[in-house]
Amino acid sequence: MILRDKYAMDIEENIWIAKRLLVDSVYTSANLEGIAVTFAQTQDILNNVNVSHLTPKDINKVCCLRDAWEYMIEHIHDELNMGYLMNIHELIARFDVPYSYLGRVRTDDVIISGTNWRPEVHSVEYYHKGLMELQDNPNVTDRAIRTGLWLMRCQVFKDGNKRIGSFAINKILIENGRGIFKVPVELDGTFKQMLVSYYESNNADELALWICDNCLDGVNKIQVKDDIEEEADLDESIENPEYTPKL
Repeated sequence: MILRDKYAMDIEENIWIAKRLLVDSVYTSANLEGIAVTFAQTQDILNNVNVSHLTPKDINKVCCLRDAWEYMIEHIHDELNMGYLMNIHELIARFDVPYSYLGRVRTDDVIISGTNWRPEVHSVEYYHKGLMELQDNPNVTDRAIRTGLWLMRCQVFKDGNKRIGSFAINKILIENGRGIFKVPVELDGTFKQMLVSYYESNNADELALWICDNCLDGVNKIQVKDDIEEEADLDESIENPEYTPKL
């Protein structure tokens, strides 16, 4: 199954939208990581306003997400490789792992909540090869989502792998004008449950399609043939009440 592109923008427009949606993107990413922050609190944190009822650690994690978004946008034309992902990891995981783990591929086992499945430990070269192979996919949206999910499943780093995968998805989408990826807060439970199922099955089709339907945002939506025909049928039925749509 190949996912079709959903949006078509030029890069400048997609970057502008990414900046405009920065607060929302950081807010949804934080909640996906279990940081119970509201949209208003996220906005205050990014505006350097004091926020009560949040721990300093949680506030710092939100700031880390902001820093990673700013880095990604500033380096949007850089090659997506292991060096790029290591730089992102150093930004997002500063308050999650000891300094010695920042930007470094894990060398021991990890435990994943909700499943007994365990990802294998591999070398940097293994991840680099897999990442480069995924970039041969000519369809941007399909390539972006499958790259991000693969990184999440591999658990490349000691912690922060959902965030790494999410940034990979957004990097590919934005630099090609194909929108923004963010999991709506009200759907993060569904996403996590489907992610665990993907971990266990290693079949990304169902989750990839769900992401395409529910987690992409942008403008200039691409109309596929079925949508165009439905609109044409609707216009014709309005003008001609006796018209019978094509089946």
